[in-house]
Amino acid sequence: MNGTQTLERAIDILFVLADSGTTLTVSEIAEKVGIPESTAYRFIQSLIKSGFVERKGRSKIGLGLRIFDLARGLSQQIEKELLVIARPIMEELTALTNETTVLFVRSGSKAICLEHVTSPRLIRMSIENGRVLPLNSGASGKTLLAYENDKIIEDMCKLFEANSTKSTLLQELHNIKDAGYCFTLGEVDTDAFAIAAPVLDPQQRIVASLSAAGPIHRLGEDEIPLFIGYVKEAASRISCKLGGLG
Repeated sequence: MNGTQTLERAIDILFVLADSGTTLTVSEIAEKVGIPESTAYRFIQSLIKSGFVERKGRSKIGLGLRIFDLARGLSQQIEKELLVIARPIMEELTALTNETTVLFVRSGSKAICLEHVTSPRLIRMSIENGRVLPLNSGASGKTLLAYENDKIIEDMCKLFEANSTKSTLLQELHNIKDAGYCFTLGEVDTDAFAIAAPVLDPQQRIVASLSAAGPIHRLGEDEIPLFIGYVKEAASRISCKLGGLG
């Protein structure tokens, strides 16, 4: 096995552990990667030495803390690239709607405002960078959650079950993903509306949610489909520039 093949098998092991969402035995890893158990054992030993995987109890292997350093570095890189790409498109969206545009990312069970472009109007939605909102309330948070994988959605629904029934939230998330946007009235602020759409990476994984928000009294019925189209198109443009399909 040459150096390239060795690297590929090591990466395969990391992906198998990541996709499993839990710990695996050496034999389970070998079966999933499609290599002999003895070969898997040698790779795992090397990955343990480098800190990318760890032994988790008897005969169990899981991702190591070093992998989170890589994930953190990648996340910071993506966020910097995202801001450079998103800012001018957000400014265009605010110019189209005359409402505040915000960009949220997920952190655990919360949605965090990464960037905003404030409406030029005197009466407007105001939000600061770093503002934290729950994932189960508001267009931005629900959009972030709707495009997550099944395990994260399941875990978050359990966490939020005291505030909303699991079946109701699951159906709402399904509808959001099916429609490609989320429209809410008065969920986070009783006087505000928000329309959000997903920003996706090249693998069509959720990176952020882009939304336009403003006072409910200013949103006419005829403006709702227009605003939905504006937000979806802006989010798609950001996705395309990130390398996504849009």
